[in-house]
Amino acid sequence: MQFGVFSVSDITTDPTTGRTPSEAERIQAVVTIAKKAEEVGLDVFALGEHHNPPFFSSSPTTTLAYIAAQTTRLQLSTATTLITTNDPVKIAEDYAMLQHLAGGRVDLMLGRGNTGPVYPWFGQDIRDGIPLAVENYALLRRLWDEDVVDWSGRFRTPLSGFTSTPRPLDGVAPFVWHGSIRSPQIAEQAAYYGDGFFSNHIFWPAEHTARMVEFYRRRFEHHGHGSADQAIVGLGGQVFMRRNSQDAVREFRLYFDNAPVYGHGPSLEEFSAQTPLTVGSPQQVIERTLGFRDYVGDYQRQLFLVDHAGLPLKTVLEQLDILGEEVVPVLRREFAAAKPAHVPDAPTHTSLVAAHRTAVGEAVVR
Repeated sequence: MQFGVFSVSDITTDPTTGRTPSEAERIQAVVTIAKKAEEVGLDVFALGEHHNPPFFSSSPTTTLAYIAAQTTRLQLSTATTLITTNDPVKIAEDYAMLQHLAGGRVDLMLGRGNTGPVYPWFGQDIRDGIPLAVENYALLRRLWDEDVVDWSGRFRTPLSGFTSTPRPLDGVAPFVWHGSIRSPQIAEQAAYYGDGFFSNHIFWPAEHTARMVEFYRRRFEHHGHGSADQAIVGLGGQVFMRRNSQDAVREFRLYFDNAPVYGHGPSLEEFSAQTPLTVGSPQQVIERTLGFRDYVGDYQRQLFLVDHAGLPLKTVLEQLDILGEEVVPVLRREFAAAKPAHVPDAPTHTSLVAAHRTAVGEAVVR
């Protein structure tokens, strides 16, 4: 199982000091966070894509390529690549290039985006979100899987004899996760292609996440990719830890109350009870996270949000130390002990290349 952190790239005023970091400071902070994630033994760093304030990450491939050059083991991913407002040709090119530069340590999570004004900035309409996601991904798959593509559709100009360059590293495209909070159509898309399904798992109660994952698993099996419990599932989540749970709640409360995403709504206690947000001791985070398996089954990737809501970099790095030293080692051991042998690990470039070569060899024999 893979463990890591993700950033939504918000630039938020620290409510305890009144200071707002600059774009330059936050960009450099994200690089520092990613390098720290590798240092403490985490597996994955993921970065979101946004094109509107208060977020800075309009070009995650650029940032991830820079991080790739300064790391050796860390799997690099996105916490959303907008399949709706990005041209699938550009996605195919950018992520194949990043895949080469990072030596295969790349996958991506596709999402629709839920900010209405962003769509017309890129010539689209949010009411077409689902059809855009379906059509654009179908084209993206062909651009990676086929050397020469002829294509026509509803949302972009036709392609005739087009070859996307560079070609995917070792002939194997980056693994794709389809991220969704509430759209069963996206879970169906992930299941249809045999891709991963990533449930954001931050804003909604456990019952909702369980329904979405269970639907994806059933459809994964229906489409012939394996048994339902072999489907590839990832979960998000947010944690804030201190040695003493009361200290964690006391310190995090002001950040929570002023967070741009979920502040000014339910109380910290209400939100923690109704969603997977866990604010407390390392042991509480361990117990809460292990409990996710009870309602989603065995899953392959767990990402934590740790730098949201104006938390200063020093505090974020402290959170990573706690994750790496006290939390993730226990989670690795407990999840591994409970996982049946037939449930696959999270896909990596190495495992995908091996599977591809096996498939090619079997085809030759037949």
